[in-house]
Amino acid sequence: MSTIRDFALPDLGEGLTESEIVAWRVQVGDHVELNQIIADVETAKAVVELPSPFEGTVTALHAAEGETVNVGEKLFSCDTGGDAPAPVEPTTEAVAATSASAPAADVAPAPEVADASDEPAETREPTLVGYGAGAERGPKRRARRLGGAALRDDLVPAPPEHDRLEPDTATHAGGSAGGHDAGRGERPRSTPPVRKLARDLGIDLERVVGTGERGLITRSDVEAAASAATGAPEATESEPTRAAREAAPAETRIPIKGVRKHTAAAMVRSAFTAPHVTEFLTVDVTATMELLAGIRADRAYAGHKVTPLTVVAKALCIAAGRTPEVNSRWDEEAQEIVRFGGVNLGIAAATERGLVVPNVKGAERMTLIELADAISRLAETARAGRTAPADLSGGTISITNIGVFGIDAGTPILNPGEAAILAMGAVRRTPWEHRGEVALRDVMTLSLSFDHRLVDGEQGSRFLADVGRILRDPGLALTMA
Repeated sequence: MSTIRDFALPDLGEGLTESEIVAWRVQVGDHVELNQIIADVETAKAVVELPSPFEGTVTALHAAEGETVNVGEKLFSCDTGGDAPAPVEPTTEAVAATSASAPAADVAPAPEVADASDEPAETREPTLVGYGAGAERGPKRRARRLGGAALRDDLVPAPPEHDRLEPDTATHAGGSAGGHDAGRGERPRSTPPVRKLARDLGIDLERVVGTGERGLITRSDVEAAASAATGAPEATESEPTRAAREAAPAETRIPIKGVRKHTAAAMVRSAFTAPHVTEFLTVDVTATMELLAGIRADRAYAGHKVTPLTVVAKALCIAAGRTPEVNSRWDEEAQEIVRFGGVNLGIAAATERGLVVPNVKGAERMTLIELADAISRLAETARAGRTAPADLSGGTISITNIGVFGIDAGTPILNPGEAAILAMGAVRRTPWEHRGEVALRDVMTLSLSFDHRLVDGEQGSRFLADVGRILRDPGLALTMA
């Protein structure tokens, strides 16, 4: 006796309403264990590993790689066998742990998808975040094109076991010779290298008839289609025109998704919601650089990466305690200003997946060394693509280090929900007035953007001047706990 159970995409935290399937770890027909990782999904904040909430045999995958799925929609179905006991609510701690445990997997070919009946969930408690409220339902959306042919929104039944091929090459029993009858909702059957070749040559696989086994589109089919499409122009195209065309760089299109999509939406929302004001202050940070040199030379601090960013972060925390207006947010719905009791310091980090801003919780309570270690851990995790969703939420004020790129100053855009962001520029050895004479000094420019609804010009200026004063003479200020 078999029992088919469906697993719906859970709420992965912070009210996120959708996720994109990055890679499946299982295929139809595979046996899965309880809590075995079955897929990598990318939310707007991080790549998360999804464990299976029950044990059984996979009967259907309801979404293809690259597809965006809403919270509450079916993700995969499993034959658990036997009678299905009453479901148990999943735990709420593990997704942050799994997302911090490993980087995203390489994207693999998209598997077949199939429907299955609805049944209760497994009684054994899975290691997965709670399901949460389902998002407003909308049509499933595809985030990319494979092989020049759009991934379809309609889902088709899985073929019988004797007629099932490898993922991405399977078709239905009795299907058309080409394997892509539009009425059946199938996409053209081909292998990943052939789809890439078709994409490079600009060939739409929907228009190609496969000559391979059971309608499989082969490399020669794509090359023949390319020759037919380009043969007529080649006969009349002049040599100079052909040379210019071949020398021109190819156009590259990159889907807007994941972190990049979230960052773009957040920046537009911030820029057109909060009235930004930016102020600049150039500071002599020679004493700060001397302090750092002393720390690096002291064996007691071996293994701790204390940098100019660490010192600026500590100065920001101290100054925010003196000017609490910069550590607050605007609650439009309640028509209230929310002033935070502590500093959750966001650190902007450039990664291969885009800009992320994880934050150090309770940064104002940390010593300089503790803050250095916390920032180093966040940066390493972000670069590895393993930042937990919890580390990307709850920030109260942010800092961005544009100086590492050799930039002196800029106009940073606020993180939505925060009142201020501080950008630190490059430290440059510059002729500077010092004790009535001109001397070579280490100089840095600070750029502060703030929300003028929350922070007046006087408050923003006082905060920025306070940070600068600490960096000019850090010895006394940085001995504070």
